[in-house]
Amino acid sequence: MSNKIISKVIKVVRLIFSIVLFLALFFLPAGTLKWPEAWILIIFYMGSVFGIVFWLKRNDPELLKERSQRKKNNKTWDRILILVYIFFLMTMLCVTGLDAVRFRWSNVPLFLKIFGFLGFIPGFVLGFWAMRENTFLSGTVRIQEERGHSVCSTGPYRYVRHPMYIGIIIAMLCFPFALGSYYALIPAVIIVVLFVIRTVLEDRTLQEELSGYKEYTETVHFRLIPRVW
Repeated sequence: MSNKIISKVIKVVRLIFSIVLFLALFFLPAGTLKWPEAWILIIFYMGSVFGIVFWLKRNDPELLKERSQRKKNNKTWDRILILVYIFFLMTMLCVTGLDAVRFRWSNVPLFLKIFGFLGFIPGFVLGFWAMRENTFLSGTVRIQEERGHSVCSTGPYRYVRHPMYIGIIIAMLCFPFALGSYYALIPAVIIVVLFVIRTVLEDRTLQEELSGYKEYTETVHFRLIPRVW
């Protein structure tokens, strides 16, 4: 069996494992598959992810490759932040199932659930817009010298320096409301804090190591929120 086939098999196995783990984190704590809100979110999320992957495969395969492969020269602090993020993301999923379905500690009204689901739309749209404009939007913090890494200043990057993180933060804060768990706001807020920390450290790294980025910060002054920070 060739290395190429082995590599594809490994990718398929990883994908299947990720999907099974994703579903288990939702439904095992809930103790049931009868959870309409979770299924709606899963279908929306999976559809969005596969749609973005399909778009990248056709329009920016280099970015797809960059985001789907592990790199060795990403920052140590970023690897730590990602691991902590994954831990609290898994915690949020488990807490949501325990709260909203199994024990029903929270009583989230329907209008807040609808608000939560609607909030995912601008979050995903903003994330996709950033990805569409910035071909160097890696999943890890690193300078992509082999790809000729340069500064992106178009699209949402005209207004803030890290628009992708805004989309992620919006989605994280909407998640507990959409699925009906106030307790899930605790890990959600911790995740938001992690991305604020990552924004600070990434911005500092880019100013020190990416040519032209410091000049870019003199034009676009705000990291995440226009006219605020």
